[in-house]
Amino acid sequence: MKFMDSQILPAGLERSLRFYVTNPSPCPYLPGLRERKAFTNLSVPDSDSIHNSLSQAGFRRSQTIAYRPACPRCNACRSVRVPTREFAFSRNDRRAIARNAGLIRTPVKAEATREQFRLLKTYVQTRHDKGGMSEMTYRDYATMVGGSPVQSLIFEYRDGPDEDSPLLAVSITDVLRDGFSMVYTFFDPEQESRGLGHYMILDHIQHAQDRGLPHVYLGYWVKGSPKMDYKRRYKPLEVLDGDQWRTLRDDE
Repeated sequence: MKFMDSQILPAGLERSLRFYVTNPSPCPYLPGLRERKAFTNLSVPDSDSIHNSLSQAGFRRSQTIAYRPACPRCNACRSVRVPTREFAFSRNDRRAIARNAGLIRTPVKAEATREQFRLLKTYVQTRHDKGGMSEMTYRDYATMVGGSPVQSLIFEYRDGPDEDSPLLAVSITDVLRDGFSMVYTFFDPEQESRGLGHYMILDHIQHAQDRGLPHVYLGYWVKGSPKMDYKRRYKPLEVLDGDQWRTLRDDE
């Protein structure tokens, strides 16, 4: 099914790409509702440029696909990003950074390793045992990581400077013209007191600031969903409203 022209798309892309809509399926965030997604294939010429434009229009990447919610009577999934130039680290943020001062971030090529996969399985079995990734095999993970048609990398976070230092956290991250898009993160659940998920977002914000990149894209925020509520803690937070990004208000 072709993506409806009434949806917000970057100028010209609705003519150069084919967009489709999935069949309805149970919403993973709001019980009792059903979701649909619009999607297109990123394995096309000039994929990085297209990916940049689609990201600014609220799309996310999964392997070779860019997708966006397309639910006819629901707009609960809102694209959010952190404007890094305006972001100020709070006292709690600085404590989280201090707790993880010994972690070393290393960018590596977007290729799967058995070490990463072991960490992912431990994370999923502890945090999302009934989720769609619980049955993921190593081959599935290798496809998820290595199948990106756009500029993507992996940030490995090790508890020490050596290659054999324990791997505690991983972020699969897309590199955009205007910032980082955090595609998927996972970490050692036994290190919960360190707040590794929170720390990785803060580290991406700090790294973007150091590189002069204005945004860190966090995916979708869903009001009323405990799974997504944590994203509100990063202030200011911008939300895509129609075709314009604006600051999310405290009363929303």
